[in-house]
Amino acid sequence: MSAVHYRTVRVAGLDIFYREAGPAEAPTILLLHGFPTSSHMFRDLIPLLADRYHLVAPDYPGFGYSSTPNVREFDYTFDHVTDVIQAFTDVVKLGKYSLYAQDFGGPVGFRLATRRPEAIQTLLIQNANAYVEGMTTEVHDLLLSLNRDRSHERQAKAAALFELPYTKKQFVDGVADPSLISPDSWEHAQWGMDRPGNKEIQYTMHANYATNFDKYEEWHAYFRRYQPPTLIMWGQGDFVFGVPGAKAYARDLKSVELHILEGAGHFALESNSRDIADFIRNFLGKQLPAR
Repeated sequence: MSAVHYRTVRVAGLDIFYREAGPAEAPTILLLHGFPTSSHMFRDLIPLLADRYHLVAPDYPGFGYSSTPNVREFDYTFDHVTDVIQAFTDVVKLGKYSLYAQDFGGPVGFRLATRRPEAIQTLLIQNANAYVEGMTTEVHDLLLSLNRDRSHERQAKAAALFELPYTKKQFVDGVADPSLISPDSWEHAQWGMDRPGNKEIQYTMHANYATNFDKYEEWHAYFRRYQPPTLIMWGQGDFVFGVPGAKAYARDLKSVELHILEGAGHFALESNSRDIADFIRNFLGKQLPAR
């Protein structure tokens, strides 16, 4: 079994932490995490694939073990976070790679793809939304309201999004057997947000999330033009991004393999990491045959 290495590199004046495993000469998978977690969400998946693939999982600025400058020192927008992750791929010398995107990993990853389409070999999408029908009206309207009203009053009302009950809900809601979900998942995520100043960072990112809605057409145009082979793995019980969002990708992509994971939720890796590893092995085995 390939060892997992825990590294930190300097990128754009920030320390960016990342997990890395697998042979450097093997096909690369860039793993982009969601909110409110970090590369920690890939802790089970990486060892399951590291015998055959080169896996790299960074923490975004403000997340995990990467630098967490305050909101006056760093512009916490999806555009700017993507700038940093794009620079990270240059620093660690990633050329072509498969892109695994979950939750926030979608907006970051799809920006990377539209900026450098030549780098993307395949898309591995797990509960990462790019279509209007993938988001409930409640969540859509909440994110729009955060974008339009950034007052202290609105920030106070949104505070529950960054506290332990909601954090735990994201990991266990919609999961058929919650006993499969390690408390390490939500406790580690909450640890990150409970650091001084971090909830302001998370609020700022959420207030910026609505800018992704304006990017949907650009991302769809990328899908239609470049047609990256795409594997979609979607927890059926996700209360944030619904199954219609998973199925919508087939409108713009011709080569789509879709797996709806019954009994899994938003963070499907917590309950179904082995299933997802098998899907990835089979899919990449066809798309990127051994040299």
